[in-house]
Amino acid sequence: MKAFFSRRTVLPESIEPAVVLVADGKIQELIYGDMVPGDIPVIDVGNKLLMPGVIDPHVHINEPGRTDWEGFDTATAAAIAGGITLLVDMPLNSAPVTTTALAFDVKVKSAQNKLHTHVGLWGGVVPGNANEIEPLIKKGVLGFKAFLTHSGIDDFPNATEADLHQVMPVLAKHQLPLLVHCELTDGLQRSVPGQERSYMNYLNTRPQSWEDDAIAMMIRLCEQYNCPVHIVHLSSANSIEQIAAAKQKGLPLTVETGQHYLYFNAEAIPDEQTQFKCAPPIREKENNDKLWQALQEGIIDFVATDHSPATPSLKETETGNFINAWGGIASLQFALPVLWTAARERNCNFNQIAKWLCENPAKLAGKANSKGKIAAGFDADLIVVDAEKSFTVTTDIILHKHKLTPYLNQQLFGVVEQTWLAGEKVFDTGVIEKNRGKIIYAAY
Repeated sequence: MKAFFSRRTVLPESIEPAVVLVADGKIQELIYGDMVPGDIPVIDVGNKLLMPGVIDPHVHINEPGRTDWEGFDTATAAAIAGGITLLVDMPLNSAPVTTTALAFDVKVKSAQNKLHTHVGLWGGVVPGNANEIEPLIKKGVLGFKAFLTHSGIDDFPNATEADLHQVMPVLAKHQLPLLVHCELTDGLQRSVPGQERSYMNYLNTRPQSWEDDAIAMMIRLCEQYNCPVHIVHLSSANSIEQIAAAKQKGLPLTVETGQHYLYFNAEAIPDEQTQFKCAPPIREKENNDKLWQALQEGIIDFVATDHSPATPSLKETETGNFINAWGGIASLQFALPVLWTAARERNCNFNQIAKWLCENPAKLAGKANSKGKIAAGFDADLIVVDAEKSFTVTTDIILHKHKLTPYLNQQLFGVVEQTWLAGEKVFDTGVIEKNRGKIIYAAY
């Protein structure tokens, strides 16, 4: 048995002095105040925040097959340094993609001795793999991901509505979520010749209507099958109204947005700076203010990084060509400080941060009863955060494989000082205890 004490323990509904008793990797008891019973060793963090570990359910690790982009070793090291105690890996951009039971086994094997935090796996929905859905469920995937537009790699083609009609009844039966990249392209060519290095030109190539039409389709299918549907990386504020209406009807619909949509605005993105390219794109300030409002009102459930790294050559760093550059933002290590830096300017508090980064992501991953909260019976995945301390993002502190991120040179608030997995310290001011993570499976 050991005890954690903070004068600012982040509990589900409050922040107050509390002692957290931990044994066998679990939180055994919570004692309000500062009285530690008996001779139990105490980790006293004083006025620093003690909170649940961050859960990021939208991460592209790209192993096996594309470890020149990232990989389990570097991604999970960056994650644990950023206070992420569980991440869920997307079924692309690895090779093979996780769309078969065999590919799932290959991915699990490739992760051996490279996990510095806990990792769950999503399966993929692509044309022709409907017969692999049940086998993947039996393997322990936490849910499934589908694209409604080209994913960026040809080995993970987009699902059609016909494909979803096949798969969604199966997911509804198991009550597993279908995560959807919502853009329905219209075939129009909007890029202006000669303007490929202009960010605003790129922004105009992916209009909000693509997202809005796709989300409308997914709401319709969600209602038809009563299948849990999760909209990933919402960037179009025009869809907030239809999302709110669907939730009001009681549909099993959840939504995430990304830190980059809340921190950056299109008006301030320089031309040629392709580290800002993602899909859907970062939109204008007026749009992003509405995303903030929807997040604070609970219409948007949580925030996830969509960490999607690539090599500098794929990001077209030398040419600055937004049209040809890989669309993805590297940010896994900075999930908490980026969100907190933007949130503190809007008078948000760490109870909200814990809901957006811990409690609600745990629900999507099917771990609402074991992760994401400081409460008796939950896993002792804890972090210690100095909320008032700031730091500047420099290349020497970035643990992602590539140092290319739009957050470079940004001053961020919220320093993760310690990370604990199952009650054991795995990160302490720069020092990582490696290989303490496990694959986290769905209960089947």
